[in-house]
Amino acid sequence: MGKADFLSPKAISNRIKSKGLQKLRWYCQMCQKQCRDENGFKCHCMSESHQRQLLLASENPTKFMDYFSDEFKSDFLELLRRRFGTKRVHNNIVYNEYISDREHVHMNSTQWETLTDFTKWLGREGFCKVDETPKGWYIQYIDRDPETIRRQEEQARKKRQELDDEERSAKFIEEQVRRGQDGKETDETPVYTELKRESEEEKVAFKLGASSSTASSSKSSSALAASALKAAPSAKRKETSSSSDSRGEKKKKSALEEIMEMEDKKKKQSERTDYWLQPNIVVKVVTKRLGEKYHKKKAVVTEVRDKYTAVVKMVDSGDKLKLDQNHVETVIPAPGKQVLILNGPYRDTEAVLEGIDEKNFCATLTLDSGPQKGKRVDIAYEDFSKLA
Repeated sequence: MGKADFLSPKAISNRIKSKGLQKLRWYCQMCQKQCRDENGFKCHCMSESHQRQLLLASENPTKFMDYFSDEFKSDFLELLRRRFGTKRVHNNIVYNEYISDREHVHMNSTQWETLTDFTKWLGREGFCKVDETPKGWYIQYIDRDPETIRRQEEQARKKRQELDDEERSAKFIEEQVRRGQDGKETDETPVYTELKRESEEEKVAFKLGASSSTASSSKSSSALAASALKAAPSAKRKETSSSSDSRGEKKKKSALEEIMEMEDKKKKQSERTDYWLQPNIVVKVVTKRLGEKYHKKKAVVTEVRDKYTAVVKMVDSGDKLKLDQNHVETVIPAPGKQVLILNGPYRDTEAVLEGIDEKNFCATLTLDSGPQKGKRVDIAYEDFSKLA
C-alpha cells in the first residue's frame, strides 16, 4: 500500500496521532524514530535502515554512547541554567521539563542508567551542588561564567571596603565618647573649702551638687533688710548654678553632636542610593536614540530634577538636553584633575585623582574637602566623575 498524500484524510490522521510524546519503549535512539505502537516498532526494527545503523553502532559502540551522553548532559545543564539559574530544585522537576521536548536524547542511550546516577555524577564532576533529602535528590547549578565570577568578586570587595569604613567610624565614635567623658570628669572634680563663720549672727549657706558651693551671709537688722539680703545670695547661687549647668550642657551637647554626625556618616556609608547625578559634573552621553550627533559626546550637568533626570549642556555644540541618568555615564579625567564623589560613604566630597587601577575597576582619590581631607581612598569608576 502506497504512502498517503499530504492532504489526504489518512495523512492528516497520522500527523495528529504522531503529535506529543509517545511511549519510550517504542523509540529508537539510533534512528531517532518514534513509533506509535508495538507493531510499528517491530516493523522498524526489521527495516534495512535500522539494521544499517546497528552495524555502524556495533563497530564503535563507545563512540555513539559518548556522543549521546554528552548531548544529554549539555541539554540538561543548559535547561537547568536557563530555567532555574542557581536556585536549588528537585532533579525530577528539571527532568520532566527536559523530556517534554519530543526530540530530546533519551537516558537509556547514555552511560547513566537512572536519574539518580546522573545526579550523583553531576555532583562528583562539580557541575552542580547535590544533596539527598527524604523527598529525593536536589540539585543547584554552579555558574562558572568568568563575567559572573568577576561581578561576585567586585561585590565582595566593595562589601569588605564598606566594613572597613564602618570599623573606622566606630573607633572614631568611641574616641569621641572617651574624650567627652574625660572632659566631663575634669570639669566636675569637686573642690573642698573650709567653712568659717566670722560672727555668731552670720548664716552659712552651701549647696551640694556639681557646681562649687557658695556662701552668703546677711545680718538681721530688720525684717525687710533680712529678706532682701536673703534673696540676693539665693539669686546669685541660682545664677552661678545655672551658668555652670549651661556650660556642662554645652559641653555634653557638643560631644553628642559629634556622635550624631558620625552616626549620620555611618548610616550614609551603609546605604547606597540608586541615583548619583550632581550639578557641575562632566558626563558622557551613551544613548543612541538622539542620533550620532550626541552619541559618545561629553556634556556638563547644569540642573538635576527629581534625582534621576538631568539637564545637560553639550560641550561641543552648546545644545541643552534633558536626559535620564541611564542615558549618561561618568567621565574619568587625567590624574591630578578634580573629581566629585557621587555615591558611597564619601558622597558629595571633592577629591583629586591620583591613579587608576584597571584590574579592579577603581581609582585612587585624595579627598580635597570635608573632615577627612587628605585621606586616600579607592572608589569605583561609576561612583565619581570629573568636575566641570
